[in-house]
Amino acid sequence: MGYIVALTGGIGSGKSTVASAFARLGVTVIDADIIARQVVEPNTAALSAIKAHFGKDILHADGTLNRRRLRERIFNDAQEKRWLNALLHPIIHQETQRQIAQAASPYVLWVVPLLVENQLHHKADRVLVVDVEVETQIQRTMARDKVSREHAQQILAAQATRESRLAVADDVIENNGAPDAIASDVARLHARYLTYAAQAVAQEKP
Repeated sequence: MGYIVALTGGIGSGKSTVASAFARLGVTVIDADIIARQVVEPNTAALSAIKAHFGKDILHADGTLNRRRLRERIFNDAQEKRWLNALLHPIIHQETQRQIAQAASPYVLWVVPLLVENQLHHKADRVLVVDVEVETQIQRTMARDKVSREHAQQILAAQATRESRLAVADDVIENNGAPDAIASDVARLHARYLTYAAQAVAQEKP
């Protein structure tokens, strides 16, 4: 098992921007959201199970998953959300482990938006949190997703609090400013993570 740095942050925090900066330095990025989409593509067992459970109207006309409709179905229904999580989490975990095992870089950046919500932080060697002011999150979400302020606030309310994410953080990147300000923070952390990964390998040797 390689050295794993988990990257998390709330909506609108800039996780993708930070992940891209690490990728440009040659780090393998494993994105939980991308994997979550891959495991429910057409002709997968997971999508067949979702269709059987929720009905065929949970799909688009082309057979792909209607994510918006699925989100609406589970948003205020804890039982349905638990059912979906019980189905998908083991599949996502298996695919994540496969990608980690195949990674060629000294450490991997595991991007997990719901790291705190799903209590996954203990599965990483280090946790990096992208932190922003709540008002910044709201403004970015409204601009990016073309949603109302009220809807943006509802999304934030459904996520872990800023304080709970910071409580599990080993490292923090503050992303309240311009995106290009991230590069120096990423370069500094990259050098640190390379050292930690090398130390981990040395400790594993007999």
